[in-house]
Amino acid sequence: MATKKRPLKTSLNNRIDALFGKDNQDLQPSQTAKIIAVDLLTLPEYQPRQYFDSESISQLAQSIKVHGILEPLLVRPVVDGKYEVVAGGRRYRASQLLSLTEVPVIILNLTDNEALEIAILENLQRENLNPIEETEAILKLLSGRLNQDVPEIISLLYRLRNEGEEFRRNVSPNSEIVETVFQTVGITAKSFVETRLPLLKLPSDILSVLKQGKIAYTKAIALSKIKDEQQRIKLLKESIELNLSVREIKERIKQLQEKPIESPSTTVKDLMKNIEKAKLWETEPKKWQKVEKLLAKIKLLID
Repeated sequence: MATKKRPLKTSLNNRIDALFGKDNQDLQPSQTAKIIAVDLLTLPEYQPRQYFDSESISQLAQSIKVHGILEPLLVRPVVDGKYEVVAGGRRYRASQLLSLTEVPVIILNLTDNEALEIAILENLQRENLNPIEETEAILKLLSGRLNQDVPEIISLLYRLRNEGEEFRRNVSPNSEIVETVFQTVGITAKSFVETRLPLLKLPSDILSVLKQGKIAYTKAIALSKIKDEQQRIKLLKESIELNLSVREIKERIKQLQEKPIESPSTTVKDLMKNIEKAKLWETEPKKWQKVEKLLAKIKLLID
């Protein structure tokens, strides 16, 4: 879904204010963009956006070729006179594709955590992350704010959801930080725990197409209920090709789970087939004696 772009200065200041408050003058972007060599730019180790569609980058490159880079990249100075890209990874890749030598940038003096938080919030507010990237980015944001590992953050979120007010009273500083972060990214902690955290446990086949943006996360969760891998992959393919709704997917899953009622004739044939196959009179004579007695009772009933 396309999002309405706001003026860069206002948009960026709002992101910074949301994360760090309004009194951080050192973090405010410069009034004008600077032109620097592409060779001076580097990418950070962690990027909120991890999946880059080659076709999408090619389209962006063609747009830049015609119109130029309309919105400068956001960077910060690092070692050896280099600049790390904080926001604008797609524009950076498109520039490389075009073999551009220079690009416009806005420079901010940021710590590692500040750069990470701005990069995450920038991507989240642009709505250009897939559901998995968004989930991991929010966890990373919370991890930096609370100085805890991601598994600890996940445990904390489940406790917040399950214990509610009691948890808030016992761990009030952490809960306040959690709620502030979720207000900033525009999602509730409860919704995140119930609809986003389950995505991290999806089967690899569903996870792959979800990362590529080929299916909505609500459909992905529904499809994950199918335990049989072959059935799941088949329905996953159909869901993408036919653009099935969540309701249609659930209906097909229900049909898969309904066991066909076996006719009496089929039951008898299957039983006789299994008896002949087992050859208990040869393999397990004692067990065959018990089967013989049961067959004799059946014969009497029939007679």
